Amino acid sequence: MSVAQPPSEAPTGSASGTSASTALRLGSGDMFDRIAGRYDLLNRVLSLGIDQRWRRRTVESLCLDDAERALDLATGTADLAVRMAKQYPALRVDGVDPSRNMLRAGASKAERSGVGDRVALVRGDAQEIPYEADTFDAVSIAFGIRNVPDRSKALREMARVTRKGGRVAILELSEPSSGVLGPLARFHIRQVVPRIGALVSGAREYRYLEESIRAFPAPDAFAAQMAEAGLQVLRVEPLTFGVCCLYVAEPA
Repeated sequence: MSVAQPPSEAPTGSASGTSASTALRLGSGDMFDRIAGRYDLLNRVLSLGIDQRWRRRTVESLCLDDAERALDLATGTADLAVRMAKQYPALRVDGVDPSRNMLRAGASKAERSGVGDRVALVRGDAQEIPYEADTFDAVSIAFGIRNVPDRSKALREMARVTRKGGRVAILELSEPSSGVLGPLARFHIRQVVPRIGALVSGAREYRYLEESIRAFPAPDAFAAQMAEAGLQVLRVEPLTFGVCCLYVAEPA
């Protein structure tokens, strides 16, 4: 397994994504470098363990039975990439992330899981995916599109590198706006998540999570943004009372 060097410098902010100052930290991977060792624990604690169920649903949505090659963007510690490789023994999975330390953790995880020979991790940026057009049968990004400075550009890149008829799956947190459990879910996201995140990670910047979820477009608006970027949205699937959404698409 190789951890390659970045294909470009860290991106700057854009009105279509996060704020400029936050974008610089997230785009360069600096913040995630600091929390890489506790990132998996944070995901389990903050989601009460439900994130694993969401990831399973994401893999199912990619229809990988006959796929040869998949790409996982913002792969982090390679949770999704490793899951795909383990479930589909003939599949090669490439993972891209801007954080060196997250990639190191992901490389170790892939080796421990026995799929290190089929999971290749590269340091890079979803806005400039370092692969040629029509390279992948499937492309995924879990809990990462929210942090991309220019989301529209990243979505166009996903459409570009996905082969015709292939699948794109985007898993992202959202803030429920209705329903009986909506107020409880919003309280968890706005109050509990930042405090536990800061406590477990030791990084006060983890408060960005709540802010970025609140700022992320509503599901219908984000699906429209995907369509404008050249992706035909097949479905938008709310998960766990709308705390998370799975967007499934294919190149238009």
